[in-house]
Amino acid sequence: MLLAKVLARILGEGRLTIIDATGRSHCLTGAKPGPAVTMRIHTWWTGIRLVLRPRLAFGESYTDGKLTVEHGDIYDLLDLLGRNIAAIEATPVVRWSHGLQKLLRTLEQYNPIGRAQRNVAHHYDLNDQLYDFFLDPDRQYSCAYFTTPGESLEQAQIDKQRHIAAKLLLKPGHRVLDIGSGWGGMGLFLSQRFGVDVTGVTLSKEQHTVSSRRALEGGVADRVRFKLLDYRQEAGRYDRIVSVGMFEHVGAAHYVEYFTKVKELLVDDGVMLLHSISRMEPPGGTNTWLRKYIFPGGYTPALSEVLAAIETVGLWVTDIEILRLHYAETIRHWRARFQANRERVKQTAGYDERFCRMWEFYLAGCEVSFRYMNQMVAQIQIAKRQDAVPMTRDYMTEAERREGVAPSMAAE
Repeated sequence: MLLAKVLARILGEGRLTIIDATGRSHCLTGAKPGPAVTMRIHTWWTGIRLVLRPRLAFGESYTDGKLTVEHGDIYDLLDLLGRNIAAIEATPVVRWSHGLQKLLRTLEQYNPIGRAQRNVAHHYDLNDQLYDFFLDPDRQYSCAYFTTPGESLEQAQIDKQRHIAAKLLLKPGHRVLDIGSGWGGMGLFLSQRFGVDVTGVTLSKEQHTVSSRRALEGGVADRVRFKLLDYRQEAGRYDRIVSVGMFEHVGAAHYVEYFTKVKELLVDDGVMLLHSISRMEPPGGTNTWLRKYIFPGGYTPALSEVLAAIETVGLWVTDIEILRLHYAETIRHWRARFQANRERVKQTAGYDERFCRMWEFYLAGCEVSFRYMNQMVAQIQIAKRQDAVPMTRDYMTEAERREGVAPSMAAE
């Protein structure tokens, strides 16, 4: 079997058994101990596709049931491959795939007004109940901040909000813009906790409906409002801007446009906090399967791309923090909750077995990418003036202590 021959050359850790379409077993053992997983390939063509187009075919084959895991589960299989990712990425086929993605990335990430909304709708306008089955009650769909081992997802998401708030130096009465406001959790938290006036903008109709309802039900609609609007169409001036988990949908070709708009919206002594997935290596492309099925138009940038755009626009970067394994831990919680509610996803939310396998692959693959691959989260504090924030970072620690967070314990 061709797939077994290819993997045999690159498996350095763990043990993988492949059962091909004829029922024959191929046992591959790495030099170092590791996870032991068995997968079955149900058609000969699936095996060929996995060799020729692994980044797309792997997810498609699992989603369609043409690849199944018989000893372990899909996370175990991806975990095993993740431990061997350096050798996999060095194969000629994968290197060719990376090169092609770099050539096509401008087209793939083209997100003008209109197309950007369609891309967002593909993921965020799914059945609204789906997100209740794996997110925390506040629906924080971004990296949490784990300050202690074993911390609950709920507490870690609150700590994330507090951590961001500490970097914004909020004062009562500040006007705050939330770019990519999601289901409203961040805006509502900032308003209720710090007495600020919040405007949130989102391209998701479902998120806009939920966030607007939450503001009304919370009795804060007079100071927290949400708009179904592209950030490029927003007017006005704001003391603070926050954007969490939205920048991944902007696209590299639009970074200068994005920060030009930020500069336009900020008052002279204003401050922005950008929270975004990033990569710890030079610019590249988006995983083919993830782009096609989960986040069309999405891309996680290299810091070099982001900083270059900020420099071009003439803004100050006043602080950068890199969160590494926090997102792996966040997705671990999401994955466990999704699995625990798998049948409810089908019965209540109305999704079929194929959708559940697709979502399993998405969550497992993303967790592995943060544990073994190039993914991380960057929090970048930005200002128009270099004196907009204090000269040292002590104010962040002091603010978090007042709010009950122990930032010094967040080691990873």
